[in-house]
Amino acid sequence: MFIRRLELDNYRNYARLEIDLSARIHLLVGDNAQGKTNLLEAIYYLATTRSPLAGQDRELIRWQSGAQDLIPNAQLALLYERDEERHSLEASLVCEPTEQGGAGEDVFRRQLRHDGVNRRAMDIVGKLNVVLFLPEDILLVSGSPGERRSYLDVFLCQLDARYCRTLSAYNRVLSQRNALLKRIREGSARTNELGYWDSQIARLGAYVMARRMWAISHLDPLACEAQRALTGGQEGLRLTYEHTLRAGEALDLAFRVLGDIQLHWGTQGNEPSEDAASKLEAYYAECLAAVRRDELNRAVTLVGPHRDDMRFVLDGYDARVYGSRGQQRTAALAIKLSETSLMRESIGDMPILLLDDVLSELDRQRGRYVLERTAEAGQVFVTTTSLDEVPGSFSAQACVWRVQAGSILPWEQLASRLPQ
Repeated sequence: MFIRRLELDNYRNYARLEIDLSARIHLLVGDNAQGKTNLLEAIYYLATTRSPLAGQDRELIRWQSGAQDLIPNAQLALLYERDEERHSLEASLVCEPTEQGGAGEDVFRRQLRHDGVNRRAMDIVGKLNVVLFLPEDILLVSGSPGERRSYLDVFLCQLDARYCRTLSAYNRVLSQRNALLKRIREGSARTNELGYWDSQIARLGAYVMARRMWAISHLDPLACEAQRALTGGQEGLRLTYEHTLRAGEALDLAFRVLGDIQLHWGTQGNEPSEDAASKLEAYYAECLAAVRRDELNRAVTLVGPHRDDMRFVLDGYDARVYGSRGQQRTAALAIKLSETSLMRESIGDMPILLLDDVLSELDRQRGRYVLERTAEAGQVFVTTTSLDEVPGSFSAQACVWRVQAGSILPWEQLASRLPQ
């Protein structure tokens, strides 16, 4: 898996960029707010169809473009190789003003293409596999459950197209079921109308939950190994999945079913046994029935993966509550390294690694370990504000770029322009 070329038009602070990325290791050096993160974000966006930083896709359009173009737009494209075949990914982001032309009334359109053919987002994800390291990754540990669910979803969607489709369908059914619960509470619908939606949400939710359980069970030992390496063997890390299946006598059954799914669901994408899947779906439906009264009172679905969470446990303590900021950052880094390993095991190839300003947050020992681990990848992109932060053994292998005000030049070419 290898990116050969990247092209950006009116993207963030890049008016126009065409860059050959055929080197294995790229080191992007520049001050803050010059465009280093924007380049990594563009690669991540094309691979996953979402930005890790922007609240809305329209924020990705270079704001100066509105004064130059009749219709503000951004264009992104990259060429990559996978399994000795060349492919392309493209995205067009367009803000079209309405006929009235009022402020905030523009219409945003997005078009995605793979090998020149228009595709839905869920059909793009997984074509190019990437793992992104950000300073904001600490929120995986310290942030809300939604941060952790989103992390698992992006990771699994890159590995499993069925998961991506199922998650999308689950979210639609969840929205419709919640709307029905609200109508029932208001007296405009009847309780027996829930039967269809219960069966749908149990079927879809069971698959999402089982796949997340599989991911965490496989990330757990890898993250534990990484945490010990990062801390010199001083800290142990465990990852656990907290689901919303009701407590009680039946809880042991749920864990046995989920354990069976983990055992029979191999890293190469093997499906869980039909018996295990049907047991989990049936148990899911029982849990929905058990909370029916509360759901009708609150008009919201109380059971399902949309309310589940992942816990980081450091030496027996919840890292979100009791971990220091340094411990939380290290735990987040450990799961990212474990994600890289599991993705490689699952797809049979190393993903593209994108490391944004990670070294500035780490001491020399931990930074060196991260670079040693990531240097094993087929292709790595690392940003830094100073070459002094990077060990010479790593930078010697890299193609070094200077990033400044939305332009990128090879370090050697830049040096030749400096006065002697």
